[in-house]
Amino acid sequence: MIPKRSEYIPNIVLNLKRATDIACALAGLGLGILILPVIVLCIKLESSGPIFFRQLRIGKASETCTEIFWMYKLRTMQDNAEKNTGAVWASAADPRITKVGQFLRKTRLDELPQLYNVLRGDMSIIGPRPERPGFYAKLERAIPYFCERTWGLKPGITGLAQVNQGYDRNIEDVRNKVAFDHIYALSLSSIFPWLIMDASILVRTLWVMISGRGQ
Repeated sequence: MIPKRSEYIPNIVLNLKRATDIACALAGLGLGILILPVIVLCIKLESSGPIFFRQLRIGKASETCTEIFWMYKLRTMQDNAEKNTGAVWASAADPRITKVGQFLRKTRLDELPQLYNVLRGDMSIIGPRPERPGFYAKLERAIPYFCERTWGLKPGITGLAQVNQGYDRNIEDVRNKVAFDHIYALSLSSIFPWLIMDASILVRTLWVMISGRGQ
């Protein structure tokens, strides 16, 4: 039987995590408003299509249900990039990615609209990567304990797996990330390990953004 997250994550950690999410999301959106007009202009000048796009993602799982939500991002690919292929992972030099999109991905600025998802309660600032339903069943069959990544936890904009490995390009990339996701979940068992873990992930995420090491 899979234990409930509430059996080893104290309420104080859950409450502080949510409060931190709201504070970080508000601060991030406040700063984002300053640069968003420039980003919007660059996207529109380079390619036709919407500025923002949304995708269905798998959210927090519980004993009664698994949540599904619309995740919002800035568009980094040509419009209708998956029209003829369906859901596929982006490759390292994917021709569908625009030049502006390459910059947004390297700096992680394409994920700015996900702060809205955080305020809505769909996501957390830090947590497991939210997976697409089109990949979910395949990954569940191929990777032991894959579904348990989000058992009682909201997926995150960034996370231990994300800063250690970056974007997923195949099943092996996802397989390697599962261990990081479970390590992160264990850090929530008490307040000080969680604070140290989250602070470390936030610092490393800022470095990825500043150095342009996203992809």
